[in-house]
Amino acid sequence: MALRPEAMTDPIINRGTAYTHEQRRQLGLTGRLPSGVETLDAQAARCWAQLGQFQTNLQKYIYLDQLHDRNETVYFKLLVDHLKELLPIVYDPTIGEAIENWSQDYRQSRAVYLSVDRIEDIRESFQTLGLGPDDVDLIVCSDAEQILGIGDWGVNGTDIAIGKLAIYTAAAGIDPSRVIAVNLDAGTDNEDLLNSPTYLGNRHARVRGKEYDRLIAEYLKVASELFPHALLHFEDFGPSNARRILQDNAEDYRIFNDDMQGTGAIVTAAVMSGMRVSGTDFSDQKVVVYGAGTAGTGMADQLRAGMIRDGLSEKEATARIWLIDINGLVTDDMDDLPDYQQAYARPADEVKSWKRQDGKIGLAEVVRKVKPTILIGTSTDHGAFTEEVVSAMADGCDRPIILPLSNPTSRIEAMPQDVIRWSDGRALVAAGIPVDDLDYKGTTYRFGQGNNALLYPGLGLGTIVAGAKHVTDGMLLAAASAVADQVDASQPGAPILPPVENLRASSAKVAVAVVEEAVRAGVAENAPENVIAAVQERMWWPAYPEELPTTAH
Repeated sequence: MALRPEAMTDPIINRGTAYTHEQRRQLGLTGRLPSGVETLDAQAARCWAQLGQFQTNLQKYIYLDQLHDRNETVYFKLLVDHLKELLPIVYDPTIGEAIENWSQDYRQSRAVYLSVDRIEDIRESFQTLGLGPDDVDLIVCSDAEQILGIGDWGVNGTDIAIGKLAIYTAAAGIDPSRVIAVNLDAGTDNEDLLNSPTYLGNRHARVRGKEYDRLIAEYLKVASELFPHALLHFEDFGPSNARRILQDNAEDYRIFNDDMQGTGAIVTAAVMSGMRVSGTDFSDQKVVVYGAGTAGTGMADQLRAGMIRDGLSEKEATARIWLIDINGLVTDDMDDLPDYQQAYARPADEVKSWKRQDGKIGLAEVVRKVKPTILIGTSTDHGAFTEEVVSAMADGCDRPIILPLSNPTSRIEAMPQDVIRWSDGRALVAAGIPVDDLDYKGTTYRFGQGNNALLYPGLGLGTIVAGAKHVTDGMLLAAASAVADQVDASQPGAPILPPVENLRASSAKVAVAVVEEAVRAGVAENAPENVIAAVQERMWWPAYPEELPTTAH
């Protein structure tokens, strides 16, 4: 038989040394591989041992990236079997270092690149993939303006979309042959990139205004026309665009922004767990968000949706949320408030007598005056949740929910162990980083991590299984509730978020809840008789099929 080179070069179908001698003969590969025939388990064990030989996380990232480009089945077998250990390698924080070096270290591409300078090429760019309208479940795109904590990285941010898709597959079984990574290259304001001889993106300042909006509009239009069943996931957009794009398009497209909706929903899950301990509901909460960017405001949005679902009006719910940014408490007399803060700006007259420092109303004063039940930190202001602030929270509330979510450790608002000590064990705490247990006054306290990977993979899977026309607030709340259901926070010292060790099972539970809510709300195009079976059947597992593919991917 004639040689089929794609059998060894297409990572989706390549089996390498797992091809039997008969399969090698059928594919024209006789003599092209060593004599030994391995199982997938044996291949994965060798790769795991090879990975362990590297000294740095970036070296491990590059090794896994190269494996991903050779053999997706082995790559995802490693991720599924070692997801807790590899999450920090294939995504945050290691991916940040890889992005900084992406153009310099460029190897090959797995993405589609859509340029603001060639908007007319968007349709043709997608068509080069050769995929039909029923072939794509998920597209993750980023314009890379606000990558994690490292800012604007232009085309270097491509790996954000690729890494996100890898977690979707490893954690929730989204079929990797049915996904697309997209970089929206609108330029960059990163002068180091623009002056670098190796930079591979558009060499001009980031385009904004009407031309940028035309890029987004054309992307949404073409992607939804060519792949009408795909969930369109937006990742790491800048604060001036993220919320606006979501609000302007949520009713017309199957769109999801993880930085706003996913982060908000994982915080909602922590709050739900905490409320079960305190015996309260959403309508009883008063929320202070310290760090009022798109992520922090997205959290406020989701908690407000929970309050409205519990019976408050939108006005009443909004009035129970206080935002604090670099200029202090957000008030309606401030100049040039971002659109995403405006709804939550407090009336200036309401706080005119509050104590100010350097002209600002700070966190400690807000906590003293408001007596909040929930304090959320997304500020990267290390140490901002002082003993004074935590003690004031505990004075105003029997079981305060305190969530210092900034990462890495050098930017966290307070270490959870300190929060427990300063609140005499009464605070309910989750963090944005992994944290060691604490033994305090005879109780061992364990701390859940506010990791979006607990939620968005299952949310995406549920949206796909249901064929939901939109990602609704109800679906986000259902996902959050499914995460919260996986812990019993009422036990002394128990975490308020589950661990990430078994994300496959966790994602399946989230997906089931999302499908049920989509059907209930009337936004599902599919209504499976057995939702659990439908979710399980849709989850891809890393395994070599019995039959060889008849054509290349």
